[in-house]
Amino acid sequence: MAVSISVVFPMFNEKAYICRTIKETIDVLKDITDDYEIIIVDDASTDGSGEIAEELAHQHSSIKVVHHKRNRGLGGSLKTGFGLASKQFTLYSDMDLPFDLKEIRKALDNIFADKADLICGYRLNAHSEGLRRYIYHIVYNLLVRAIFGVWVKDVNFSFKLIRTDLLKELNLCSEGSFIDAEMIIRMQRCGATIVQFPTTYLPRLKGISRLSNISTIFKILQEALAFHFGILKDENKRS
Repeated sequence: MAVSISVVFPMFNEKAYICRTIKETIDVLKDITDDYEIIIVDDASTDGSGEIAEELAHQHSSIKVVHHKRNRGLGGSLKTGFGLASKQFTLYSDMDLPFDLKEIRKALDNIFADKADLICGYRLNAHSEGLRRYIYHIVYNLLVRAIFGVWVKDVNFSFKLIRTDLLKELNLCSEGSFIDAEMIIRMQRCGATIVQFPTTYLPRLKGISRLSNISTIFKILQEALAFHFGILKDENKRS
């Protein structure tokens, strides 16, 4: 079956990863389809990542690069990338490649076999991130489940394959890391079919993840509460 795919990479200071990641992505996508694009969203990087992305785009016509003038965070970067996606399916992943990209083929098989709208990857070895982040992982997933009724095992893991036409209708608003939960919640509320997909997590070896710092956690909770009360307000208006 013919398939086309957009891969979106949000990027902030990923000089250590970008060349390897883009090479691996191209190698994998070429084995799946001739109709693909790679969208790199440079979120105001300061380490030269943006310049490297532009060089790669000059070498490969399938690569699109967009630069934010100011750092907007994960949600802002994904919304920019999703807005540019033009293929049948859109995959979102972090630039440090937290999973084996060869899993994309299996995920596509699942999306057709199960007639799914969204494939959500979950980590079989989430504990390998370390105790503190594993505790955050458990608490956050329980919190999202309790507040929004979401039963996805690994809400914030960056392996999400989604129908692009549906993605365009979601009207995502989160600027921070709550964007993952918002995407799932909105899809669940519109009756979309969500399928979970097990994968092995590949921990970051270089650079710094900002997901578990205090300011990021605070912003996630802030956006979660704002989104929750926004839903309640909309429901009250309709009733």
